[in-house]
Amino acid sequence: MDMELTQTFLRGKNPCAMGYRWFVRNNLSGGDYQAAMDTQVAAGRVEDARWLLENFGSTNSVLELEHLEADNFVYAGTLIVHGDVRVPGQLLVGRSLQAGAGIRAGTLQAGEDIHSGGAIFAESLQAGGSIKAAWSVEVPGDIRAEHVRTGWELRCEGNVTLRGEAIVGQTVDVQGSLQCAKGLRAGGAIHVQGLLDAGHGIATQDSLQGGNHIQAGWGIKALGDIRATCSIRAGESMQADGHIVAGEGYGVFAGMNVQKEAWPDCAWVRASHKPQGLVSGWWEAPAHAGLQLT
Repeated sequence: MDMELTQTFLRGKNPCAMGYRWFVRNNLSGGDYQAAMDTQVAAGRVEDARWLLENFGSTNSVLELEHLEADNFVYAGTLIVHGDVRVPGQLLVGRSLQAGAGIRAGTLQAGEDIHSGGAIFAESLQAGGSIKAAWSVEVPGDIRAEHVRTGWELRCEGNVTLRGEAIVGQTVDVQGSLQCAKGLRAGGAIHVQGLLDAGHGIATQDSLQGGNHIQAGWGIKALGDIRATCSIRAGESMQADGHIVAGEGYGVFAGMNVQKEAWPDCAWVRASHKPQGLVSGWWEAPAHAGLQLT
């Protein structure tokens, strides 16, 4: 059912005076909620439409399109686009956005999920639920979501903040911080310039590099090196096929969330060489460490 907007209803949300006068002057009172936002966007008043969406919330309506190409687009319900999406300005969706192909947008925001059958390129990216892309996700600004899942790379020049997990098919390259309440798993190298903080574990099929602290509530595992400019901290075990190297003057900590008596089973540290500055955890030398070649 469509939501009807009235002047009294609108005043109860304390709108700005200019936006309210424009709303009344254009006879939007008593009209349909979505129609009002369409009129605002068409008039170039995208921020007014954003304000309506943020204050009156999502609807159960569904809009299906073959393709979407617009300067800006605001829709209160679920938006299904069978092809690609091209919105260089603001693309705001009250519920979910589903695209059969790629998505290119300026500000991309959805109250629930964002799913793309191709790649996602956006200036900033926010979802109340999950972000899934069959290909890459590339964002110059920040990413905020429940979960992120990509078939290819995850590249972000800002900060990535997740209330869940990140599963990335290839490389992770984040210039800001990457913080996820659950785990981080990548098929390629992980490089995070800022703080890397995972509530659960961190695992990569390549190397792991951090420009600040690297910390995980569970274990950390890399098939290459694990290197940080600051400290490396794991709640349980830590393993690298290469080296484990913390920054100058910083330590390597395993078993932060495990009793010391349980370190041999739950907080072992394995690498090609014993990490310099190993503060806690049970060091296990490689099997070949004692071999002597004649």
